[in-house]
Amino acid sequence: MKLIRFGDPYKEKPGIIGDNGEKLDVSSFGEDYTSEFFETDGIGRLIKWLDGNAANLPTVDDSVRLGPPVCRPGKIVGIGFNYKDHARETGKQVPPEPVFFLKAASALSGPGDVLRIPRGSGKTDWEVELAVIIKKRASYVEKETALDHIAGFALFNDYSEREFQFNRGGQWVKGKSADTFAPLGPFIATPDEITDYLNLRMWLKVNGVMKQESNTSNMFYDVPAIISSVSQYMTLSPGDVICTGTPAGVGAGRTPPEFLKPGDMIEYGIDGLGRAAQQAVAWHEKV
Repeated sequence: MKLIRFGDPYKEKPGIIGDNGEKLDVSSFGEDYTSEFFETDGIGRLIKWLDGNAANLPTVDDSVRLGPPVCRPGKIVGIGFNYKDHARETGKQVPPEPVFFLKAASALSGPGDVLRIPRGSGKTDWEVELAVIIKKRASYVEKETALDHIAGFALFNDYSEREFQFNRGGQWVKGKSADTFAPLGPFIATPDEITDYLNLRMWLKVNGVMKQESNTSNMFYDVPAIISSVSQYMTLSPGDVICTGTPAGVGAGRTPPEFLKPGDMIEYGIDGLGRAAQQAVAWHEKV
């Protein structure tokens, strides 16, 4: 199943993408894709409900905005230096255990929304990533059972302001949490939709030029190891989002470094998880 949310910001409704690619409005199911939805086996309940209701669902026009496919996640956890080539381009060694940080949930945005360059920013960067959405509470989880805690996978871009991240007090969250710095989607694909999450091509272009091209097989710590590690330090709740790291090709790792500016178009995708695009605009620009 592929879960979407559609409509104006903060007024999104739940939907699905059918087997034929058609978007369907499932708001008559009566629940949004919240923490409570995932915690109470909402996906299983929705599948059963669709058996008797799918034929009567209204369609969603392709012109309608897609929002983030999870509603109000409690937290967004990012993983740093998880691809050997990315660690190398930043002059780092792959860490002996996963490095993680938090992005503010207020940074969440839709896959086609604009990217707002923060006020005073000169080093806004891109990072295409595989995201994992949690379906049940995870605390002190073993790697062997970690996959049981996954509701699905999604496309993600971990936008980062490098000056804020590294030179404003040493707190990564400052460079990771600006509004629109966490576009998620276009959809959440349940695990049965993804035959091998460790063999997915991923790519990112800026103004039509390929900047990142890799495969999730190049992760150093895989998804079970990440979930297990994070759960040793904090409880993961249903609806939480974990972003599993980015491969080489970020702007800060280039010679000379490249950063985003208003007017730039960023396009990216992962096999099986669709594609997304944001246009960069100045923080104060009306769109």
